[in-house]
Amino acid sequence: MHNQQYIRAACFIVMIGLVPLLSWGTEPVNQDWSQWRGPSRDGSITGVQLPESLSEKSLKKVWQVKLGPSYSGPIVNADRIFVTETQDKKKEVVRALDRKTGQELWKQDWQGAMAVPFFAKANGDWIRATPAFDGERLYVAGIRDVLVCLDADSGEELWRVDFVKKMGTKLPSFGFASSPLVVDDSVYVQAGGGLCKVDKMTGEIKWRTLDDGGGMFGSAFSSPYYAEIDGVPQLIVQTRTKLAGVNPEDGKILWERKIPAFRGMNILTPTVYQNSIFTSSYGGGSFLFKAKKNDSGWNLDESWTNKTQAYMSSPNIINGHAYLHLRNQRFTCIDLSTGKARWTTTPYGKYWSTVTDGNKILALDQKGELLLINANPEKFELIDSRKVAEDSWAHIAVSGNEIFVRALNDLAVYRWE
Repeated sequence: MHNQQYIRAACFIVMIGLVPLLSWGTEPVNQDWSQWRGPSRDGSITGVQLPESLSEKSLKKVWQVKLGPSYSGPIVNADRIFVTETQDKKKEVVRALDRKTGQELWKQDWQGAMAVPFFAKANGDWIRATPAFDGERLYVAGIRDVLVCLDADSGEELWRVDFVKKMGTKLPSFGFASSPLVVDDSVYVQAGGGLCKVDKMTGEIKWRTLDDGGGMFGSAFSSPYYAEIDGVPQLIVQTRTKLAGVNPEDGKILWERKIPAFRGMNILTPTVYQNSIFTSSYGGGSFLFKAKKNDSGWNLDESWTNKTQAYMSSPNIINGHAYLHLRNQRFTCIDLSTGKARWTTTPYGKYWSTVTDGNKILALDQKGELLLINANPEKFELIDSRKVAEDSWAHIAVSGNEIFVRALNDLAVYRWE
């Protein structure tokens, strides 16, 4: 018995001694950027620290390729990148590119284009949702409310769902803007005038809920989020008018709450923090709701609300604070325990996509300005900035020590050491 204890103790000491040795010289983890807002769908990355500087000496451009227009963020795995585009205002194209060189590995396309309303022309007549990748298949949301499943190795089309034809709903006036979410054997999409659960192997629609009819005033801008709240797995879904928790198995609405917004501009992806849901709307405000299960169902209590209004950017939550780019083009830090803004900047761009390692925030605004910010709730600290594109509404991606910038008409890869 004593010998076994000595052996265990000796092994433990050896393991402790090896920890620093194992950490020396290790390469950043090439975590897949597999979906909208990254692997956790909240803009956070693990296994790597963002660069200390954005200078050309520290952050070097590896390659750049020309592409057709798109607002879809790039999908990245260990050896390839998947991008979308709209070509000649007639068809949608998906390309797989070699991660090291940018060389095209395969291309798939289909007929699919539409014109958005005249007052939204500034937003473009091209594909806008970010695909989802499950390691074998790519799920692409086409602008005309179609979901296409492609084999990631070959580009072969495996199945397709045309929600307008299948569900008899109106074509979304602003296109399929919500990004697909893959959970286990299902794909969840805000399409077909509601939230649909689709079998990821066959394309069969299992159920639809939160029916909004599609068209001009239906069809979500936001993207669904998967979380466990009060011990219960659920989909956090924001429609044009409400926030809801949905049972992923049967589509039952667990709880819901109306969210005021100008012309239904509930756009950002809601975020969960300690059994609470944070959201913010254009023309409404910012809100934190506490969800609690009880014997009769669910209670959804408003913890606080304030007048801060988001636009399209989704927040990063770091150490109990929400860092959020706003409708008025300012960047703010909100204390989630009180709802009070700790600081707010002067205006920057109209839209930011943001990534965080838990200490720093990397932001890309629509003018192509890359910003590196210290996540400090005491004050705004801009570490560095650099112009990397002319027009970039697609979400920035980070994998390992590489940054992927999808500008309107090209893709560029940057690497830091």
